[in-house]
Amino acid sequence: MSAAFVSGLYRRSLLASTVLASMGSIGLNTPSLAQQSASPDLLPPIQIAPPPERTTESPPPSHRAVSRSRRATHSAARQTPVTQVPGTAALAVVSPTGVVTPAGQLASSVTVITEKDIQTQQYRTVPDILNTVPGLNVIQAGGPGAQTSVFMRGTNANHTKVLVDGIDIGDPGNANGAFDYAHLLAADIQQMEILRGPQSGLYGSDAIGGVISIITKKGEGPPRATASIEAGSFSTFNQTLGLSGSEKNFNYAANVAHLHAGDIPVTPQELLPPGRKAIGNNYDNMTYSTKLGVDLNDNLSVNSVVRYTDATLLFTGDSGFPSFPNAAQSTHGVQQLFNREEAVWSLFDGRIKNYFGVNYTNTRAYDIGPGDPVATTTTGERLKFDWHAVAEIVRDNKLIVGAEQQTDRIDTVDLAAQNGNKAGFIELQSAFAERFFLVANIRDDSNDRFGEHATYRIAPAVILPVTETKLKASYGTGFKAPSLSQLYQDYPAFGFFANPNLKPEESTGYDAGFEQPLFNDRVRFGSTYFHNDLTNLIDYNDTFTSLVNVDRATTEGTETFVSAKITERFGLRADYTFTRAVDAGTGLQLLRRPKEKWSATATWLPVDQLTLSATVLHVSNWIDVTRDGSASGIVAPGYTLVNLRGDYAINDQVKVFARVDNLFDVRYQNPTGFLAPGLGVFGGIRMASYGVQ
Repeated sequence: MSAAFVSGLYRRSLLASTVLASMGSIGLNTPSLAQQSASPDLLPPIQIAPPPERTTESPPPSHRAVSRSRRATHSAARQTPVTQVPGTAALAVVSPTGVVTPAGQLASSVTVITEKDIQTQQYRTVPDILNTVPGLNVIQAGGPGAQTSVFMRGTNANHTKVLVDGIDIGDPGNANGAFDYAHLLAADIQQMEILRGPQSGLYGSDAIGGVISIITKKGEGPPRATASIEAGSFSTFNQTLGLSGSEKNFNYAANVAHLHAGDIPVTPQELLPPGRKAIGNNYDNMTYSTKLGVDLNDNLSVNSVVRYTDATLLFTGDSGFPSFPNAAQSTHGVQQLFNREEAVWSLFDGRIKNYFGVNYTNTRAYDIGPGDPVATTTTGERLKFDWHAVAEIVRDNKLIVGAEQQTDRIDTVDLAAQNGNKAGFIELQSAFAERFFLVANIRDDSNDRFGEHATYRIAPAVILPVTETKLKASYGTGFKAPSLSQLYQDYPAFGFFANPNLKPEESTGYDAGFEQPLFNDRVRFGSTYFHNDLTNLIDYNDTFTSLVNVDRATTEGTETFVSAKITERFGLRADYTFTRAVDAGTGLQLLRRPKEKWSATATWLPVDQLTLSATVLHVSNWIDVTRDGSASGIVAPGYTLVNLRGDYAINDQVKVFARVDNLFDVRYQNPTGFLAPGLGVFGGIRMASYGVQ
């Protein structure tokens, strides 16, 4: 390893820790549990007309034939040109409980983004999707491909668990512990669920702030081929290709997505030496994904998910301290492999379902900067075996039990280490008289390094008669295990040493709120108050020679929304989030947590073929650090963005689209020292063999 690289690594580590110094977290992710099936059925129930009276010549239809009939009916129904009700109460979700459940029956605060939302808003990456979600603050250091962090309900950037088809995709090789969302493309997403509040009672480590669950598309109906191509500002050139369907007892979906942006301004001119011209970032991402499922018989099914990403970012790094941007670009490359193999065994006519899973993730990251003779490579690897069973003990009462064993590994130039974790959990999900709902769970983790750790959550909800007001609340605990780097990685050249005795960061949190439907649920509004107390947060010791569990923090606030289906062709959704996040010891505001954020999205279908959409996003000012971390406590100004979207269906197979990002070309930095993209204009075409979205 070159001295230049070690110095750069040290500066980046120092910057990351300074950014999060108010809450002291630079940890990673270790134990967790993939509670969700790799291939949940999220389609809404379809009412099928009673079949004609059978005769001896007409055998009863098999369950697979009925299933295909439902899929075909659903596929046809979803082409109806009406605006979506911009709420989530009627949607089915899986992340709050691990069981597919109508969102209206749950106390959890969960935002659902559907495939239709993704197509209407023309989201290309997961950070695009998360920007307007209530309760979140998204930090992206320079456009597509740049390091991206998410702060959920004021907690740290490494306090949110991320799942893809039930696979925990956190990287055990990540030194600072904050998952990088930059390389997750949106092309194959069927549904995305943003679950807020402590969730360790079900999901284990990392779920202090909440869980982000991505569910990819599942094949259904006749074979369907899809493709798209898009070009525009910043040398953008994107393409997708997909094939999906189902035949008898087999379903399949395969997708390829390519995202390219070749000239993204990132470095503010005032940071450059006189006369030097800034070099724009260049990003290229190829993502391949498959999802397969086979019903071997009426009681046994197998599912397989494989996702591979190869991404490269050319960016302007920094040298010196205080630093200045380099004259030549650095390279950051990532290869990610996510895989889950699953068997589902049903007993007693489906009243008990067992899910047996094997999960494997491998993330390889390499970095090379100007003057470095060779790239430095870090590999994070996770192997996990899990089982959980869902039993309907009586009608509308489900018992879920599960267990797992997980091993995380890190392999880099100066470190090869691993840590293991075993866990078990139990959950009760109950509904009483269609008015009262309860979810309660408890979990125990046994970690090879820090021993046992128990967490739990309880979440009741009640729907009042007459007014149909939904009252909801939850209380739970969370924890965040130390990373392998924090436990084992030393930097003796700088007098800095890991601490193998670190304990998990911990939290307790609660929320309470209401939702009120009006006019047959054409209008819905609500508000939720949340509060989190975090303890044992990891920070530097007094001499900056190691890490210790010392810090405490408090986050609280409100999430308020209103959604309205004004007409069959015009809908509106607005969200407002207030967040107070402070160091419990000093009372100072935590870094990169803006107090206010609001957004409003309107969708209009003037004619059946045309969909128009407009979004306004406002983020208030926040406390930040300079790009090199040499100065802290500066006030970063807020910003307001306007985005426009439109698509036109030429026929059932072809749709043209266009979008405008940052309509008024607002110039802002998020985070400080990194320009966000200005005005961008894009257009393209989507095609499908039938039912173009």
